[in-house]
Amino acid sequence: MVFENGSPIHTVWKSDLYRMQLEAPVPVPIICDQIIPYKPPCFGQDYHGRLSHVEESNLLHSQPNGAYLVRDSRSGNGQFYTLSLKFNDKIHHYKLFHDAKSGLYIREKRYDCAQSLVADGLITMYLELKAPVILQKLTTVNYQESPYMTLNKRKLKALSKENTVNLNVFGSTNSESSPLLQHSSMQNIPDKTEKMHTFKVTTFKGLNWCELCANFLWGFTLQGKKCEDCGVIAHIKCSENFANDCVPDLKYLRGVFGIELTTLLSAYKAELPFVVTKCITEVEARGLYTEGIYRLSGFADEIDAIKMALDKDGEKADLSVKRYPSINVITGALKLYLRILPVPLITFEVHPRLIDAILV
Repeated sequence: MVFENGSPIHTVWKSDLYRMQLEAPVPVPIICDQIIPYKPPCFGQDYHGRLSHVEESNLLHSQPNGAYLVRDSRSGNGQFYTLSLKFNDKIHHYKLFHDAKSGLYIREKRYDCAQSLVADGLITMYLELKAPVILQKLTTVNYQESPYMTLNKRKLKALSKENTVNLNVFGSTNSESSPLLQHSSMQNIPDKTEKMHTFKVTTFKGLNWCELCANFLWGFTLQGKKCEDCGVIAHIKCSENFANDCVPDLKYLRGVFGIELTTLLSAYKAELPFVVTKCITEVEARGLYTEGIYRLSGFADEIDAIKMALDKDGEKADLSVKRYPSINVITGALKLYLRILPVPLITFEVHPRLIDAILV
């Protein structure tokens, strides 16, 4: 239970879908007791080779819901097979595809074996049968009334409180009167951000609930999406309804190279990436009189070593002259950082306009 003054949400993490998942039928493989020649290696004893509809019906008719078998498809020509599954006292047939790299699949999900596929499918079919109203609401959730608004407001308030403490300790944010803050990563951030969530379809371990609708993320694989920057999780459909208020968290960032600039600055609460600051500090200290400072390339191995150090150690990475005597590897690392930004400094939207302005 989560409570917040003025929040329209009182019960967070509703367990209805979780309870229904536990009630869903379990897979019951129909074992083939005959030796099937040329059996595909992706199938086990639940593969029956060529079966007629009559034979398949006879095998499944007296079995409980969840019983299944895999057989050759007459129209598949080896490109796909047929999964015959008993559910809700009816026999259903599905085209079952196989990929040597990704395994068995019916739609977008991938499975190691037919039993895992059936187990996941039975849960979805059962929920669609027993909870169509709940599933339909996933596409119409009001973001302003979601539990996530309650949790996210708390996170934003905590960040604002932390920034207030920093300001009280270090003084004004005026960069002219406070040189310390000018070079510090502790900058004030607004209570509201305008960053989109970076959602990616994810397989979750353990019990997880959607942070928009508060319903259980059912299934065994690829149950929902997770934001790579702040860690918020949601149903695939619910992820489309989130506002642009991602608050990046350092524990979810994979280093600093290749990280979108807005995400990095929000996570570090800074106005400049520390990679740029550290590299330029070294250049100003020992490279201003070096010929071809940003033109000549340094050794690739040393540039990669700097990249790994900055990704691993962050602002504590050692870029001193004792560690890297050649200033060209420092400038090479800076150029690499800028080159692999997902969104370049001159954005894709602005670049054509800049070219047009140059040609005028």
